[in-house]
Amino acid sequence: MRHRSVVVLALLAGSALAQNAEMQREMIRRDQQSDAFRLQLRQAQERLEVPAADLPRQQAIEARHLGERQRLETASERQLLEIGPQTLDGLRPYERDRMRRERHPLAEPSPPPDNRPPGPPLPMPTPQP
Repeated sequence: MRHRSVVVLALLAGSALAQNAEMQREMIRRDQQSDAFRLQLRQAQERLEVPAADLPRQQAIEARHLGERQRLETASERQLLEIGPQTLDGLRPYERDRMRRERHPLAEPSPPPDNRPPGPPLPMPTPQP
């Protein structure tokens, strides 16, 4: 009887660890989906700022957007592969936070450089006597 209860407890503990890892995976997946949505929203807003007649600039922006989405997707896939049952329950929130910090620059990259031509030069100041 005692042997049976030890086996049952071991099975329950293993099941709980697997369930915690799966919950962690789903929480991270939800974070990743939020980051992907935020990136798509920012990109859509940026696309609206470009005039429809400026085809070269639209193509450049679309190429940059595609690269940003691919980098975020690659990082998200790698993070899901890193999640495992071997992580202690107490460290799971830190692991999730670390993954969020890794994705942050990919989900919200810095704004593109301003490629507009410079304005006319400013006049030189006149010396004061």
